[in-house]
Amino acid sequence: SGRTDAGVHALAQVFSFSWDSDKDLSTLRRSLTKMLSPGIQITAIDVATPDFHARKSAVGKKYWYTVSAARETDPLSAPFAWVLPHRVDLEYLRALCARFVGTRDFAGFQSSGAEKESTVRALHSVELVPGGVVAPVDAHDLYTIRFHGGGFLYKMVRNITCTLIDVARGSVSESRIDELLASHGPYHGYTAPAHGLTLVEVLYE
Repeated sequence: SGRTDAGVHALAQVFSFSWDSDKDLSTLRRSLTKMLSPGIQITAIDVATPDFHARKSAVGKKYWYTVSAARETDPLSAPFAWVLPHRVDLEYLRALCARFVGTRDFAGFQSSGAEKESTVRALHSVELVPGGVVAPVDAHDLYTIRFHGGGFLYKMVRNITCTLIDVARGSVSESRIDELLASHGPYHGYTAPAHGLTLVEVLYE
């Protein structure tokens, strides 16, 4: 349904393919899973309509970016969370998330190297929620910034996340958000680490 950068996780990646055999799909799923590395699991195979395309038929996606506000790294959640190097005002961060909801030109948050005819995207919701994508029950100080949108530009979620963190910790003014939203791009600034980002769901009609 789309490419993810090296280091980004996916809980619900979707792919489509043609299959002209009458082999039982549950057997096919098990066979494919055995051929793949332990880091990849085929969770389900379903018959789709002939015009279905994993990428082109998608109407939205949900990405979660996990951050840790803990002073010390938790070894079990570390592969899935960006341990913030500075203290962050979490209430301020929560309020800032609303600044990105809506349909607008996000060219200022797209990293160079991508070619898109349109950089206008619709973000239906952006919110800060306690907890991580994958975490032990005793993990503390984990939060996810949850993005639900119709589509995303190259590194857009990671760039927005880093901007949110920079503003919420006081290293840059909130006006930086307005500057980037008014920019024609590409994004200039630090990009949040890839390992904190997870593709959680791909949406279809």
